[in-house]
Amino acid sequence: MTQDAPHRTEAGAQEPVGELVQRATQQLSQLVRDEMRLAQAEMTVKGKRFGRGGGLFGGAGLMAVITLQALVATAIAALSLVLDVWAAALIVTGVLACVTAVMAALGRKEFAKASPPKPEQTMDSVRADVAEIKEKAHR
Repeated sequence: MTQDAPHRTEAGAQEPVGELVQRATQQLSQLVRDEMRLAQAEMTVKGKRFGRGGGLFGGAGLMAVITLQALVATAIAALSLVLDVWAAALIVTGVLACVTAVMAALGRKEFAKASPPKPEQTMDSVRADVAEIKEKAHR
């Protein structure tokens, strides 16, 4: 069969092999572009999650510093003042510690959602495309 030999399609019409190859090349190029756009979109989402997780961990670190400062103030108040003042300082310290724990848990959750940092959906889609192309090539 030569480059321009006709090929029968399902409808019975004849198309030159060159046109079929050109169409297949265009479709493959479009498929690659679509997969690249999907990978970019997926990595953008994961990047945002890493950013939020990092921000929450940073906030948790700040809250931990404030918690330690409050704990020091509580110890000082407990030693130098009457029970009512240090008890109030201890309550504030407990609240700050709870806020710190919540922020750290939320940050960890965001990091878990973003891991692993690779476009998994796109990779699965490409694998399916390659399998389909191989299947059609062996027919």
